[in-house]
Amino acid sequence: MPTRADSRLTALSAAAALALSCLAAPHGAAAQGWEYGRANVPDATPAFEGQTRAPKLDSGVELEVQRLASGLVHPWGIAVLPEGGYLVTERPGRLRMISASGAVSDPIANVPEVHAQGQGGLLDVALAEDFAQSRVIFLTYAKPAEGGSATAAARAVLSEDGTRLDEVRDIFVQTPPSRTSKHYGSRIVPADGVVYITTGEHSSPSERVFAQDLDKSYGKILRLTPQGEVPQGNPFAGREGAVDGIWTLGHRNVQGAALRPGTGELWALEHGPRGGDELNLIEPGANYGWPVVSYGENYSGRPVNRGESSAEGVTEPRYYWDPVIAPGGFAFYEGEMFPAWQGDILAASLNPGGIVRLELEGDRVTGEERFLHGEQRIRDIAVDRDGAVLALVDARDGALLRLTPAAATE
Repeated sequence: MPTRADSRLTALSAAAALALSCLAAPHGAAAQGWEYGRANVPDATPAFEGQTRAPKLDSGVELEVQRLASGLVHPWGIAVLPEGGYLVTERPGRLRMISASGAVSDPIANVPEVHAQGQGGLLDVALAEDFAQSRVIFLTYAKPAEGGSATAAARAVLSEDGTRLDEVRDIFVQTPPSRTSKHYGSRIVPADGVVYITTGEHSSPSERVFAQDLDKSYGKILRLTPQGEVPQGNPFAGREGAVDGIWTLGHRNVQGAALRPGTGELWALEHGPRGGDELNLIEPGANYGWPVVSYGENYSGRPVNRGESSAEGVTEPRYYWDPVIAPGGFAFYEGEMFPAWQGDILAASLNPGGIVRLELEGDRVTGEERFLHGEQRIRDIAVDRDGAVLALVDARDGALLRLTPAAATE
């Protein structure tokens, strides 16, 4: 996964950052001039029409960008609170509450100890389905362990005043620990009485092969109860030697996961190597191929495995990028502010940076549009209660952005 920060800011974005206020700058897709760029693996053959480089869209939407909160250190995950405001994680190990007006709280107490090295630290945050009654939240993080670290998920109760966590306990810890502080995956999605947890395969050549091993939780999506137990219906539960919580396998580094409204479908965004970032429709028991096949290549320029992009028994991505967008979190848009975007995917891009909008027809991507292209590393996306789009800027001096339609000018 690319990790270097893109320091380029447009003059408008920089002005917004300096103002630290509601002064907003319009950003439109048409003016971006973005291009797909040269493919790293130009000889790769898509499995079906539209699997990559979908038609470029221009919705004509201009965005006003409000820098709602600043001074966040590598923010990673965001959850919108039903009473207003947001929970935001900072990778060094802090969880903060941000008010609707942008006031940033002191760190919330009793967050688990994290392995804040490399790509590790405090990662995702999500609200339990019954949060309004239970105050239960979920955190994912890089957990220090003998021999290195591991992706972990914890359950906790947020105090009524939002200052501390109580009843903190792990519901999942990846096995075995890794000495490589990369590729933690780490999105968590509560859904219909279960939670889905994504993991990575820690990147190293000796470990990434574990994405295909059912006795290890590397490169997997797990399905557990909110208490960390194994629910009925998991495809590998009871198989000798298999981790009972595994839902799917063959993933590289899934840093985006969301439910498609009205369908119950889980979709995921996954980092490829050089090329081969993937959008996947997650189906129980499916193998998504890493590191046997890939639409990208190794960072060295050498082929992944035997250089094949498809294989029998491997589930194809619904869409892939080459060159990459380096995807973070994403959301299916539901709201009133951008009525033409209903049901579309809004995805965070770390490199080249910005926001990627995908139109879908069924399970096919039919068009792609980009905003804030190349300006800032966006790590996570959420939709506010009023339909505004929220975006986390992943930087040492990071920020929470609130995006709304620009006012029409005469």
